[in-house]
Amino acid sequence: MNYDEFLKSISKIENIPLPAETSQLKMVPPFRKQLMQAQKQAMKNPKKAGVLALFYPDFSNQTKFVLILRKTYKGVHSAQVAFPGGKLEPQDKTLKDTALRETFEEIGVPTANVQIVKKLTQVYIPPSNFNVQPFMATTLKTPVFIKEDAEVEKIIEVDVNHFLDETTHVVKNVKTSYSVEVEVPAFKLNGYTVWGATAMMLSEIKDILKELL
Repeated sequence: MNYDEFLKSISKIENIPLPAETSQLKMVPPFRKQLMQAQKQAMKNPKKAGVLALFYPDFSNQTKFVLILRKTYKGVHSAQVAFPGGKLEPQDKTLKDTALRETFEEIGVPTANVQIVKKLTQVYIPPSNFNVQPFMATTLKTPVFIKEDAEVEKIIEVDVNHFLDETTHVVKNVKTSYSVEVEVPAFKLNGYTVWGATAMMLSEIKDILKELL
C-alpha cells in the first residue's frame, strides 16, 4: 500500500471508536481466564508499560510497521515477538513518553520524527503483571533502524498488505504451566508467530485499518 494513501486514510482515525475487547478477544489464548484469576490480587497494583505500533514508508514508499524479536533470557517474555516499548520509568511523564523513549532506545527511531495518531486499548499481561498501553504512530521518513543488541535479537519490518491478508491468522501450540499443549490464536508475520498480548493489540489495529483503508 502506498504510504501517502495510507496517511490520507488514517487521518480519519479520530472519528472512529476503538473496537477494543471485540477485537482483542479474537486473539485471546484459552488459558487467559485462568491466568487472570490467579493474578486477581496482583492486578490491583500492576506495573505499567508503553509500546509503539510505528507505521512508516519503506524506500519504495510502501507502508510497513515494525516489530522486534526479543532476546532469549530468563523471563516470561523471552524470545517473543513484540512492539518496541517497555516499562514506565521515573523520568517518563506519561506512558506515551515511555513508548517513545523505549522505541528510540530499542530500535533507534528519534522521538522528534514520530507522530502519535491514536491511543489504543490497554492490555493486561498476567504472567508479568503489566498493564501495557499501546500507541499507534507514524513517521514521514524511512527509518534507519539501530538495534539495541542487549535486548533486541531482530528488527522485523512487516508490510501492511501482508498483515491484512487473512492467511496470516493461524493457530499455535503452546505448552501451559501444567505441561499441557493448547492451541492459541496467532498471527504469522514474516515467518514469525505472534501470539498473546501483542496479537491482541495487532487484532485491534487490524480491525481499525480494515475500516479505514
